Amino acid sequence: MIRQPVITIVGHVDHGKTSLLDKIRGSAVTATEAGKITQAIGASIIPASSLKKICGHLLEKLKLTLTIPGLLFIDTPGHAAFINLRKRGGALADIAVLVVDVNEGFMPQTLESIEILKNDKTPFIIAANKIDLINGWQTDMTVPLLKNIEQQHERIRQLFDTKLYEAVGKLYELGFQAERFDRVSDYKKQLAIVPVSAFTGEGIPELLMVLTGLAQRFLEQQLQIVQGYAKGTILEVKEEKGFGTTVDAIVYDGVLKVNDSLVIGGIEKSIVTKIRALLVPEPLTEMRVKKAKFTSAREVSAATGVKIAAPGLDEAVSGMPMRSCSASDTAAVSAEIQKEVQEVLIQTDDEGVIIKADALGSLEALIVLLREKGIPIKTASVGKINKKDVAEVDVAAQKNPFYGVLLGFNVELLSDAAALIAEKKTKVIIHDVIYHIIEQYEQWKEEKKKAMEAAQLDLLVRGGKFRILSGYVFRQNNPAVVGVEVLAGRIKSSEPIMTAAGKKLGVLGAIQEEKESVPYAEKGAQPAVSMSDVTIGRQVKEGDIVYIDVPEEDFRKMKELKHYLNKDDVDLLKEIADIKRKENPVWGI
Repeated sequence: MIRQPVITIVGHVDHGKTSLLDKIRGSAVTATEAGKITQAIGASIIPASSLKKICGHLLEKLKLTLTIPGLLFIDTPGHAAFINLRKRGGALADIAVLVVDVNEGFMPQTLESIEILKNDKTPFIIAANKIDLINGWQTDMTVPLLKNIEQQHERIRQLFDTKLYEAVGKLYELGFQAERFDRVSDYKKQLAIVPVSAFTGEGIPELLMVLTGLAQRFLEQQLQIVQGYAKGTILEVKEEKGFGTTVDAIVYDGVLKVNDSLVIGGIEKSIVTKIRALLVPEPLTEMRVKKAKFTSAREVSAATGVKIAAPGLDEAVSGMPMRSCSASDTAAVSAEIQKEVQEVLIQTDDEGVIIKADALGSLEALIVLLREKGIPIKTASVGKINKKDVAEVDVAAQKNPFYGVLLGFNVELLSDAAALIAEKKTKVIIHDVIYHIIEQYEQWKEEKKKAMEAAQLDLLVRGGKFRILSGYVFRQNNPAVVGVEVLAGRIKSSEPIMTAAGKKLGVLGAIQEEKESVPYAEKGAQPAVSMSDVTIGRQVKEGDIVYIDVPEEDFRKMKELKHYLNKDDVDLLKEIADIKRKENPVWGI
């Protein structure tokens, strides 16, 4: 026997994931009089009987005999939820449907979804949605999709083809061969693009037909039902009246029974409990009913969604793996599950960023995409951001300022952590799109680099040029005190000075403007300055030009940081280098 394939719908926000899922369920409801569509916990089961009614004529054309019992769609309208739905070794889904707005094209979450599907080696097809919004498109639900495309005005057909082949081109850039579903010559090598409208329902039969065909042709081996204990993934943790804390889960392998021992992965240690009740919703006549009535079941088989009631589920976390087993095997299964969890809750790199996510699956996806970008990770964990996480960021920052940041995917801050972050000014980036987290991190890193380089520049002797004003000699020596005009750059206390011929003088002492001491003076200023080891009339006289004597090492560093200097500063440094090179031709080179 084979089970129904698990299918997830993914893609960019607003591209119609939820609407498409609603339309698929709606079509299935109307296709069966008894309304045998189970809107299971976090999942919708479309039975084979409904598939036959929705796309019967298409299946006949392909001479396709249904062998799968149906399709199990996981309800993951949220992008974060999709990332949570994983099992060891990849995605929970057997097949994914990537929804792309045919008019808008590929957006950040589209690219992120593709990246995760590629890493998990999950087969997927593309639903090119919103064809009804192509300007001038005529909807005709009385004929199949391909016939309706042929019926469109030639100009509309050309526009439709252009939009479709823009998607083909983009997929090619991303390393995939793709083609419209009816033109695919080899489903092993090419991605199928199915034009659809989640609004009118056009293309829904074709989409379901392609999914069914792919599952039967390529996934039969992995869809074999294992009659042993169950394996699954926690979708959600909920309070249920009369049952206390329950978990909604997807069972993707085996059989789950009441009174089985259940082991769920945990942050610190596994949760070991005994199943008190399994709850499945009654078949719905209308899938939009908010409050489904649950019925008890003694057992459920893969693949399905189920609500589990058991003691001690308060600490359960979404995305965690679960296994059922006999009471005597709980220790062994617990060790096995925790090993899996710890492989994700990593602490591998000597230095790197600190990351947190709302669930284990999200964390895996975040790790994969950060690794691809070459961003090292110091620690990774699941749950709300706490004080310990903030402390770890401070430690990371001391080792390397560019890793002094906490990257959070779809997580909340605990109040004590928020207070500490505000106090320590800890950098925290939280988002529910991984690409945005990475973009913001790289932008912050670049800004940090600039700030550090600018601060480094402030520690260097940057160069300055001033003229001793005639009639403003207040003291000739010990130290000499004169009025000057700053002609270029910046003059600063304690910096060495030299003549226009490059002869070393003493050091610039105090600088005063309007009888107030200042640390430095810039171009255009006319301060009074003191100079040690200088006698006016001997080494320099009134009207002479004096330069800040830039050390050679500082000059070399400024060459590296010259993008922070203005043109006048660069010109002044060239002037100083020319003076120096009269005596030493390779000075500063």
